[in-house]
Amino acid sequence: MKHTRELVTSTLVGGLFIVVPLYLAVLLLLKGMKSAATLVRPLAVLLPAWIPAERFFSLLLVLFVCFLVGAAVRTRRGRAVRERLERTFFERLPGYGVLRSLTQRLAGDSEESAWEPALVELEDALVPAFIIEELDDGRFTVFVPSVPTPFAGAVYVLSRERVHVVDVPFTQAVRSVSRWGSGSREMVAAMRKGPAPANLDTAVPNTRFQH
Repeated sequence: MKHTRELVTSTLVGGLFIVVPLYLAVLLLLKGMKSAATLVRPLAVLLPAWIPAERFFSLLLVLFVCFLVGAAVRTRRGRAVRERLERTFFERLPGYGVLRSLTQRLAGDSEESAWEPALVELEDALVPAFIIEELDDGRFTVFVPSVPTPFAGAVYVLSRERVHVVDVPFTQAVRSVSRWGSGSREMVAAMRKGPAPANLDTAVPNTRFQH
């Protein structure tokens, strides 16, 4: 009974981590399109009535604005403004730093050091995990996902000797977990020899926090 309850809970939490961001993104997109409709209406009326031109141009305008913002934050000045906003507002929100690192990993940001795929030693087994951060004493906080919901699981604090970085893309590691371990052969083959290196900029012994 307890195992069933934990499985249902972890599956529900994993689903929420996927559904909620998607829902918020779609909601913001629709709100943006509604706000942009007034701007594109003069152009939309030039096309036949059977063409949903107003929605189409509104969507294009919102996506174009998102592209401009994304391009702006890649500049030195834009990056400074983004970091100032994050320090002032967003980093005060619980979980923002972890979610930001997760989305950057999903977007393929190779410079993001959090959520680094790894294989960790738990008892006599190697377990797929993600490095969240490094402690001051050299140990690592790692997230061990549940199968097949990669965004629900348990958090461990492990010594460096028990954490082995895996040179595979983040999405490949997530896919392996969601497929009940299929693809683990590639992860084992890509495991770096020896303990994880220092200064990964990632968040005693063998402490466990269950979600």
